[in-house]
Amino acid sequence: MSQDTDAVAEQLASLADSLADLALDRLRRASDSVRSGEAPDPALVAEEKRITRARRAVEKAAQLLGGPSVTPGGLDDGP
Repeated sequence: MSQDTDAVAEQLASLADSLADLALDRLRRASDSVRSGEAPDPALVAEEKRITRARRAVEKAAQLLGGPSVTPGGLDDGP
């Protein structure tokens, strides 16, 4: 791979990490509401799912550009 695509792949991997952090935040907020006896906010749960789908897409793009060593979390289903 060229240095240009490697650099973009690294940027994408960093974005995937940021998206994972956002998804975890949404999960924490939803679990906090469950702990307090409330139902989780459906909008919050839907947002977490969208963020996780975006993270997976970004990870896939990073892997396609830079190979498997660029994607830190792999292409698993977790946040």
